[in-house]
Amino acid sequence: MKNILNKILTIALLGATVTACKIEAIPDPNNLSVADDPSMQQLQLYAVGIESLMRTEIGFYYDVVSIIGREEYFFTNSDPRYTGELLGKGESTLDPAGFYGTRPYAGRYKVIKNANLLIEGVGKTSVALTSEQSNAFTGYAKTAEAYSLLLALNLQYNNGIRIDVADIDNLGPFVDYKPALAAIASILDEGYSELNAGGSEFPFALSSAFAGFDTPAEFAKFNRAIAARVALYDGRFSDIPGLLGNSFMDMAGDLNDGPAHFYSTSGVDISNPLYRVPDQSEALVAHPSFTTDILAGDDRINKVSARTTTAVLDGLSSDYDVALFSSLASFVPIIRNEELILMMAEARLETNDLAGAVSAIDVIRTKHGLSPYSGTVDKASVKNELIYNRRYSLFGEGHRWIDMRRWGMLDQLPLDRADDDVWEEMPRPVSEVTN
Repeated sequence: MKNILNKILTIALLGATVTACKIEAIPDPNNLSVADDPSMQQLQLYAVGIESLMRTEIGFYYDVVSIIGREEYFFTNSDPRYTGELLGKGESTLDPAGFYGTRPYAGRYKVIKNANLLIEGVGKTSVALTSEQSNAFTGYAKTAEAYSLLLALNLQYNNGIRIDVADIDNLGPFVDYKPALAAIASILDEGYSELNAGGSEFPFALSSAFAGFDTPAEFAKFNRAIAARVALYDGRFSDIPGLLGNSFMDMAGDLNDGPAHFYSTSGVDISNPLYRVPDQSEALVAHPSFTTDILAGDDRINKVSARTTTAVLDGLSSDYDVALFSSLASFVPIIRNEELILMMAEARLETNDLAGAVSAIDVIRTKHGLSPYSGTVDKASVKNELIYNRRYSLFGEGHRWIDMRRWGMLDQLPLDRADDDVWEEMPRPVSEVTN
């Protein structure tokens, strides 16, 4: 980890497409540290850099969790590891030095490093920041830090992760899964309190992908949404309704509402890493079970598109491309209202409010062209319905593998070749083993 933190890109290319701030001079991003007395411009640079870094390497994260979770396959002749090691083909195992584990993991710690720089900078600056400005900066940083830690933990699971990495010369210990969730929840709570004391506006600009979440009060709703996800993973179901009540969840709202990662094709900016031109030989394809298991009339079938020819590689095949994004400039959702409603459904289910769970699930069903749930109203049946809707509503958004793991159902994911495996977690990156 120390090697990663010493060499990471702590700020990305920050063009006008990402922020409205004019940045006159940018120091060497590979050797950035907090100045003894950072200026307002430097603090703003750290803040804008956090948003930009949140989207870097995120394509690898989504590809990895979706492939292991048997939602998608990436067919490419240039790297057999996508259909080999990630799927446990034959005798293959996951490589601690493999890009598919090291890059999404390091990407999350780039965000965490920049968040720590901002928090430290706020504490060191002689700029006459108001208490509201200070809280806005740190509440924002802690929310981004916690979100990034959660994604790293999703990958590492029982391996645990480092929470305390503020001092790269004195890194904290690895923290096991459940205590790590508790630590992440605590960071989110700190950030939430600070955001609530952060005034009416941020002292920096966010991109248009955060439209509606670009003030401390609105960003605090994003914070509570992530806190609800943490509570879900931690099995704290009774806490979820309160968290969602302070989030942006809206049972009557647009299912796609929520903050996102910004991408564009202009200038030096970053384009969407998850978009692939459809119907190509190198393709991101849907697992065949996506179309065979979906209910008739469910409009979530539109998340895939039929190919003119079957894609075939390494003993695997698919007739459908993943079609979640329309172009290289499409934003990538971070968390959506649809997920929040499904979290509410699960919280109600697990606290034995079956009628309330069905009511929330019906919001999702009816918005996707299905009639209200008419099956047996018992816990097992309603949970099966919840599982179905999380699978199709959140397809390709990084949830299927984590969901099946937390439900103890990894053995129910489909295996298309003899001797394939479904991995429980990624190996600890080699940089963490040797440092």
